[in-house]
Amino acid sequence: MTKTDIFSGFLGAGKTTLIRKLIAEAYKGEKLVLIENEFGDIAIDGGFLKDAGVEITEMNSGCICCTLVGDFRKALQQVVETYTPDRIVIEPSGVGKLSDVAKAVSSVDGIEIGAKVTVVDASKCRMYMRNFGEFFNDQVIHADLIVLSRTDTGNDAKTLEAVEMLRTLNPDCGMITTPWDQISGEQIRTAMEENGLKHAMEELAHEHAHAHDEEECDDPECSCHHHHHHDDDDEDEHEHEHHHHHHDDEDEDEHEHHHHHDDEEEGEHEHEHHHHHHHADEIFDSFGMETPRKFTSDEISAILDKLSDEAKYGIILRAKGFVNGKDGQWIYFDYVPEEKNIRIGAPAVTGRFCVIGSKIDHSALKELFSLE
Repeated sequence: MTKTDIFSGFLGAGKTTLIRKLIAEAYKGEKLVLIENEFGDIAIDGGFLKDAGVEITEMNSGCICCTLVGDFRKALQQVVETYTPDRIVIEPSGVGKLSDVAKAVSSVDGIEIGAKVTVVDASKCRMYMRNFGEFFNDQVIHADLIVLSRTDTGNDAKTLEAVEMLRTLNPDCGMITTPWDQISGEQIRTAMEENGLKHAMEELAHEHAHAHDEEECDDPECSCHHHHHHDDDDEDEHEHEHHHHHHDDEDEDEHEHHHHHDDEEEGEHEHEHHHHHHHADEIFDSFGMETPRKFTSDEISAILDKLSDEAKYGIILRAKGFVNGKDGQWIYFDYVPEEKNIRIGAPAVTGRFCVIGSKIDHSALKELFSLE
């Protein structure tokens, strides 16, 4: 059986950075295959990871939760057969649902899930939970281990608040709050293995108990609390299924949290999505292109600053890419709301960038990057 670790996390949380740390410090000596999925047509992260010597399969036809039935399972099976790896690392799209990804992975022969890890940006936890809870909450609820990012750069109050909110959704998972530069990849891997095994054993015990109860409760009039199917029970069964798939209790917490913070803070978005049947491509959109144009770091910085203008560009949740610099050096950049990072990197065959968000204006972004 090939051990498979899944690294979920909303857009820009830091999944790629965490994976790189584990590759360098915890996965040494293993034959490793990374499968990543980009939302949108332009792949970016593969360029960041290839220098780590990892075999990468990029799937850009859509978000991972939209390709589970066909391409994703097939790709995963091919990875097992072609590379016979010791370990597979899956990095789903930031808008993929962890529950869907895990279900698809567990259906592939020769695969066992090691740990389901969700990376959460402590400084943006509340904003994403309120505005995109259908996707963000799913990633939290189904995690064995939550790893908080940016606890070193944010304030302690926000970190404490994030932990409290995450615990309301998943009280039993493991959690890492220590800044990543203060702990080793081995420590993170140990936490992954301990919590992954713990949850696997709990699920196994639950399945065993459920099977036992089904055997014991043959009498439809028995006084146990298990559901027995009758022709007139369809409504009750429907209610059970709805609760199971959509976590109504957690949604209640989300609504309550929203009302208590309506008058707060920092220009957080108020675009909530309360329906729980969306695919990612119904809510999120992407714009990406390859470009030979040369930029300066100041020009890229000014472009990223403008992305906060929702009225003009839409709700921009993530931007990343690399472009040729006018001084001959290549400029790599990342953007999430209220935060940007610009650095110098290795030359690429051509410039490339991707912008992800909700209700984004493609023509305005094209003009912003001066591509018209």
